[in-house]
Amino acid sequence: MSTILATIKKFPRTFWIANTIELFERWAWYGFFMLFANYLTGSIDDGGLQFSQAQKGIIMGVGTGILYFLPVITGAIADKFGYRRVLSIAFVVYASAFVLLPHFDTFTGVFLMYLYLALGAALFKPVISATIAKTTTDETASIGFGIFYMMVNIGAFLGPMLTLIFKNTTYDFVFYISAAMISVNFILLFFYQEPNRIRSSESILVTFKHVFRNIFTVLLDFKFVLFLVIASGFWTMYLQLFFTLPVFISQWVDTSGMFVFFSENIPFIAENYGRHGAMEAEFITNFDALFIIAFQIIISGIVMRWKALNTMVGGFIIATLGLSLSFFTQNVSFIIVAIFVFSIGEMSASPKITEYIGRIAPSDKKALYMGYSFIPLFLGNLFAGIVSGKVYQEMSDKHTLLIRVIHEKGIQLPENLSQNDFFSEAARQLNMTNTELTNYLWTSYHPSNIWWVIAAIGMAAAFGLAIYNRVFFSKK
Repeated sequence: MSTILATIKKFPRTFWIANTIELFERWAWYGFFMLFANYLTGSIDDGGLQFSQAQKGIIMGVGTGILYFLPVITGAIADKFGYRRVLSIAFVVYASAFVLLPHFDTFTGVFLMYLYLALGAALFKPVISATIAKTTTDETASIGFGIFYMMVNIGAFLGPMLTLIFKNTTYDFVFYISAAMISVNFILLFFYQEPNRIRSSESILVTFKHVFRNIFTVLLDFKFVLFLVIASGFWTMYLQLFFTLPVFISQWVDTSGMFVFFSENIPFIAENYGRHGAMEAEFITNFDALFIIAFQIIISGIVMRWKALNTMVGGFIIATLGLSLSFFTQNVSFIIVAIFVFSIGEMSASPKITEYIGRIAPSDKKALYMGYSFIPLFLGNLFAGIVSGKVYQEMSDKHTLLIRVIHEKGIQLPENLSQNDFFSEAARQLNMTNTELTNYLWTSYHPSNIWWVIAAIGMAAAFGLAIYNRVFFSKK
């Protein structure tokens, strides 16, 4: 612990300002993003848009994927025009997108507005990551990025905890609160001191030419590209926490017992994070951020001297076991324990991915290769969108499975019903309660089998990485 405290004292002021900016940016982002999957697919009488799971997968997968690809370009823009200036533009785009997004309710409109929001995030990400990198040293990097990751999760925890309070009033407030949180960073920019950077005298066209030439150079490195693909498997698994788990809990998990517990012991939580006698799904998934806030510094201190590869492989396996098992049951207590296991793996593996990229990069191209550390997240989001979209829809989506039952039983239901009314009317015609119909679908169609898909992806990434290291680096 004394070593950790001594390291913390070495960070300059800009490091802490950048971390505070990151906290509010993540507060704004996760304030809406943790709720986004259920907003897109939820029943219209609950404020949702009632899109299909496949449509949700396209919006969240492609949109967020592009967010993580664009830093390859926006990072060069920041180096050309200055970090502070690009941060200002990012916050303007962010705030305006949050205000505009709830006013669109068609697939095309929401998708385009989400891409606009992703542009703001893409302008922000390389600047703040570069600031952290430039204000840490080889000695302080492990703890520094651990602190950075903890700030991410403080924001990720506080965001949904605030927006969920207003979700029951209207989903619009969710986006407006995020707009307010991102706007706090306009104030923090006055205290942000831009770290030293190489100022280019080249035109923007020449800069872009170099960017795309560098992309071609990196793509020719089969060994590096293979690592990016393997790491994307981890992110494909990891992102199901946001893309799929909130929907799964909302559709299948009985949280009424937890609601009763909080009603009797901590009424504030039940009143603000419960609805219709059950806890909000996002309240459950948000335990991941709470666990990371509590344990990230400790975990970072433990693994700071471990080899990045060993830590990543172990983290991949632990995270995969935790997250996949959270889809295994309708028992909310079991799910929270599984999320805790997942968080241990996440805390171990996630900060080490960037460190490992630095290790495998050629010594004369480290800066170039580090600029592509977002690519696994780009690929992971694209693949995660497929898993949470079409795959989940066919295997586990409650509404899709109910339609199968309706067709099999030859039941006729009125058109243009909300999802909630559709389910209630189907239950009535089948002479079941809503709970009985849910249990019938669970036992008849086994929606929990989605856990096999998630486990297979995560384990493939873990063992693929172990084999990768043995083949390419075992003799070094």
